Amino acid sequence: MRGGVPGKFPSFDLMPHPVPFNLYDPFKYNTGASREKLDRSLLAEINNGRAAMLGIMGLLSAAKGLIVPGLDALPHPTYAGEIMAPFSAGNTNLPYVEEMLKVDPLAVVAGLKR
Repeated sequence: MRGGVPGKFPSFDLMPHPVPFNLYDPFKYNTGASREKLDRSLLAEINNGRAAMLGIMGLLSAAKGLIVPGLDALPHPTYAGEIMAPFSAGNTNLPYVEEMLKVDPLAVVAGLKR
């Protein structure tokens, strides 16, 4: 941000390309809102994003057969593919991928060493 205001996005009004909506508040719902209301909304949005990331990781873990409290009782299809497919043996030229492929993820979750 380099000293900017948290949650403030640049406007597209000065761009030569006609962009119909701005990133933040495209329908101008928050034009007259107080700073306190905007800060509460920003905090709620950040917390919702965090909860969504936790939920996605929980669903991925349950689909791979790991134990996830609350999701184990739900019927879900198992995923037979590789979640980390973009970081496979064909991508060992990327940093840390070769070391990552040496680690067994189930052993890490169980606290065991390979």
